[in-house]
Amino acid sequence: MPLKVIICSDFDHVSEVAGRIVLSHIKNKLKSDDRFVIGLATGNSPTGMYRHLAKAANTGEFDSSKIISFNLDEYIGLPGENPQQRALHHESYCYFMIQELFGLLDKKFIETNVPWGTLIDQNRLISELDANPGDWHELGSDKGKAIVIRKEAESEYLRWVKKETQDAYVEKIARSGGIDLQIIGAGGRGHVAFHESGIPFEKNRMLLVRLDDNTVLNAVEDGHFPSTEQSPKYALSMGAEQVYKAGTVILLANGTRKSDPVAESLLGEPTPHIPISYGQIHARNGGLMIYIIDKMAATALLKSVSGIDERRILIEDISDQSASIKAEEIFF
Repeated sequence: MPLKVIICSDFDHVSEVAGRIVLSHIKNKLKSDDRFVIGLATGNSPTGMYRHLAKAANTGEFDSSKIISFNLDEYIGLPGENPQQRALHHESYCYFMIQELFGLLDKKFIETNVPWGTLIDQNRLISELDANPGDWHELGSDKGKAIVIRKEAESEYLRWVKKETQDAYVEKIARSGGIDLQIIGAGGRGHVAFHESGIPFEKNRMLLVRLDDNTVLNAVEDGHFPSTEQSPKYALSMGAEQVYKAGTVILLANGTRKSDPVAESLLGEPTPHIPISYGQIHARNGGLMIYIIDKMAATALLKSVSGIDERRILIEDISDQSASIKAEEIFF
């Protein structure tokens, strides 16, 4: 199935269009099923769309009590003496989702799930990794690494991390029937969630990630943490292989900073150096892959007309149309 790129005028237009497409998916599935499983992302990109979904739920356009959600990722190493304090830290992704979506709903989802990174004590994790080098190995060609823990690790703590926070999350998604629709953003280096640039696609469903130095620094420069010492150094994250198991994946991007990774993910061959390029594999395997981006994020892509044709990318530029366009008018 070809990839589709919908070009909108700005962030608000992206949010409106994305909200209508997601709403259309939800309503269609709930006609014949009693639940819809949605994958959610954090960051600025989906926040406007979340407001549209909350408004649609609260005005009765769909029954939000039939929704199950799974988030992409969560930090390990947030400040706090215990998991509860870490989960409620203002920079946790659990807190973000309460602020941006869950708390806006009059009728709550059946169940919400955020990876259980706040259960892991970062200091103990580092100590156990240092003390048990034979229990794990690293994967990745750049500074951000996936820490792969052996199933038979001698460290009881590392075995627990693998079984109860990584494997258990993947298993819970499977028990829920898989994710119907996954929302993602585009990282500045083309990463998805905390699947950092250079981490292999294969056999990385749920990642324990040692974060790239740039990721740690960016979190400080963007004002999320006061210093690199206080910025988390690890995270739990779905890997691209898990992200793109969803039937439909919708990527949201706005602004010039996302222009190059968006273009590279579509015009080159799929590569772990640009994790969102896995979307090409998803489309080839019959999945529905939709980019909803604004004009600035589309700049580099639109410079390569030959590349667009060669890759069978369907471009729909609705940037000069009303934000109230109907989902069925842009959906295929």
